[in-house]
Amino acid sequence: MLEIRPTCEHCNKSLPFDSKEAMICTFECTFCADCVDSILQGVCPNCGGDFSKRPIRPATLLAKYPVATKVVHQPVDVTAHLKRIQRT
Repeated sequence: MLEIRPTCEHCNKSLPFDSKEAMICTFECTFCADCVDSILQGVCPNCGGDFSKRPIRPATLLAKYPVATKVVHQPVDVTAHLKRIQRT
C-alpha cells in the first residue's frame, strides 16, 4: 500500500491525498509536478528513475488506510542532480 506522503520532498509544498500534482517514483519518493518538470527534469534525484502520477486514495478508505503524516523534506542539490543526469 502506498504511503501517500504529505509534501514535496524538494519544495515542501503540501500534497494532500487527493492532489493531482503529486508525482512518485518506484520507491515512492514524492515530488510536486512543478519540481518534477522544471527542476528534476523527470528524473528522481534519489534513485534515477522516472515519475508517475500518484494515485488518489478514495476518501472513503482514509479511516481504514490513513495517509502518511511524516514529512520528508530533503531539498535537492539541483546543480549536482543536473550534472548527474547529463552524464547518462
